[in-house]
Amino acid sequence: MRVVEGTLPFLEEKEHRIALVGAGGKTTLMYALAEEYTKRGIRVLVTTTTHIYQPQKRIWARSAEEAERLWKAGQYAVVGEEAENGKLKALTEAELREYMQIAQVVLVEADGAKGKPCKVPADFEPVIPDECDIVIGVMGMDALFRTVGEACFREKEAEIHFHLKPERVLTEEVLAEILASEEGTRKNVGGREYFVVLNKCDDEERLRSGRKILKMLKAKRVYQGILTSFYAEHILGRERAEIWNRS
Repeated sequence: MRVVEGTLPFLEEKEHRIALVGAGGKTTLMYALAEEYTKRGIRVLVTTTTHIYQPQKRIWARSAEEAERLWKAGQYAVVGEEAENGKLKALTEAELREYMQIAQVVLVEADGAKGKPCKVPADFEPVIPDECDIVIGVMGMDALFRTVGEACFREKEAEIHFHLKPERVLTEEVLAEILASEEGTRKNVGGREYFVVLNKCDDEERLRSGRKILKMLKAKRVYQGILTSFYAEHILGRERAEIWNRS
């Protein structure tokens, strides 16, 4: 992960439990953060409270001992219970707590969006572990100027909480409202530190819109936000990430 301008302040710190919620790039961001922390010599654990695809076998730990071996080898460890369709599902609370005791940084994908770039959570979502002290709310900028029906996961909740019909176009103002709301991406955050990541800022138009959204969030007293663009190169199993920090 290459920081082009500024930084995420918590990357300089060695002890965090970080939950990723929302839509439009959580998994990609989670693994990019895992790589960045690992480069700094930090023991990183990656997991989920929902479902994620199984990682490469070399980083999938099935026990605390395997996680320790991966860390000693300079890698991060992914943990979860094997599920159907090549996925991992959540560990029990007791199992997760055991891993948390030996890791320095824990990254938890705590939400699902079925591949959509925007999401309004259901009553039972997101599933943020009590131990998490930071929540990252992710939104894909490819949702912009598309309809709710096209780009938003959980249309019913979007209509209930934000009065958004399926044909409603997702403008910068609408995305900012979802990101700032406790019925939207900020749900269940509570007193934790909250960061917004606007992902897929892949061209100048999206960058301009992203900056506009972050200004709106600042007006709503959500101050911490960055713009990201991940370019998948799939060379040696790596991805290149460019991050613009506009906090």
